[in-house]
Amino acid sequence: MTVDSAPARTARLTVLSGPSGVGKGSVYALVRQRYPDVWLSVSVTTRKPRPGEVDGRHYHFVDRAEFQRMAAAGELLEWAEYAGNGYGTPRAPVERRLAAGLPALLEIDLQGARQVRDAMPEARLVFLAPPSWDELVRRLVGRGTEDADTIRRRLELAREELAAEPEFDVTIVNHSIEQAAAELVALLAPTPSKQL
Repeated sequence: MTVDSAPARTARLTVLSGPSGVGKGSVYALVRQRYPDVWLSVSVTTRKPRPGEVDGRHYHFVDRAEFQRMAAAGELLEWAEYAGNGYGTPRAPVERRLAAGLPALLEIDLQGARQVRDAMPEARLVFLAPPSWDELVRRLVGRGTEDADTIRRRLELAREELAAEPEFDVTIVNHSIEQAAAELVALLAPTPSKQL
């Protein structure tokens, strides 16, 4: 699958969001692996890297002071505090991509998606939904990367985030990472593709 890169085409920012534990990161990682023509923004975060994460590829890992400096300087398109950590999207790479007439894809939380909608109303917001609440809980607890208190906070936030689905332009139900990634990439294509 090749995403249209003709400069004459109006570029669009697509934002993937959804509740904690729904699989946004996994879908994003599969898009990166299987669809190299899709440009993915790399977020900045103050959280510590998880096993296997690489600075500059999965996230730009920064300390709290650098994150606050970037936010204050307007270097972040959006940013939010989530589960005790800061997350944000560097503005310059996204703007360069769109100015070149090429599509861009972000994976961010609900607060960030709302900020992008305010800053770039033409952006397409995609909500990644779980097949059910029970499946969302299973996925979040099954990660084994957070302590019980963090999981409790994430589940509380997830309930609020699920209620925001009507704010989005498109919903993709994450039955499987492969299916969700294929549906997401199809949204970026200039015309619907029957085979990905």
